[in-house]
Amino acid sequence: MWIDTEADLKALYGTVGEASVLKETTSLTPEYRALIAASPFCVLATVGPEGLDATPRGDAPGFVDVLDERTLVMPDRRGNNRIDSLRNVVRDPRVGLLFLVPGVNETLRLNGTARISADPALLGRYAVDGKIPVTALVITITEVFFQCARALHRSALWDAARHRSRRELPSAGDMLKGASAGQAGGAEYDNGLEERHKQTLY
Repeated sequence: MWIDTEADLKALYGTVGEASVLKETTSLTPEYRALIAASPFCVLATVGPEGLDATPRGDAPGFVDVLDERTLVMPDRRGNNRIDSLRNVVRDPRVGLLFLVPGVNETLRLNGTARISADPALLGRYAVDGKIPVTALVITITEVFFQCARALHRSALWDAARHRSRRELPSAGDMLKGASAGQAGGAEYDNGLEERHKQTLY
């Protein structure tokens, strides 16, 4: 049985709890600001003509800078130059962010619109080791709320006893080799990966 209407969904799930409505705001409360300041990792979701994209973003805690209660700045750190998210933003400004704080089971969900800045004065504020990001996302918040802890409780995400050894799963070289039908990747790719990461973080 397929569910194709909001009415069908409501019949299955019932009424939204009062707290789930009251926790949503259009600007950052001091408590929501504290979560962003403590977060070293978030997922950035964007949408464009080709479809959706979700990408991990991370740096030292507070790497997403709070300018005011409705404005954030996210420096675009060095990557692979696919710029999928940035290409989406220039065509559709809608963004969503999910912030995680290690050891904390509540997460923070934020929706808004973004523009890409190449302003040297702004970018200079986010230099690391003398290296300035090429651009930064300036995000205007439209809604923000915390997500309850059930998903992270169920996943036991922060439980070290449940963590997997990296060696149990395909390496980056293995995945690249498989996806490229052997044109790239493999042991040669893996052998220099850690050093490449060190040299290209910023």
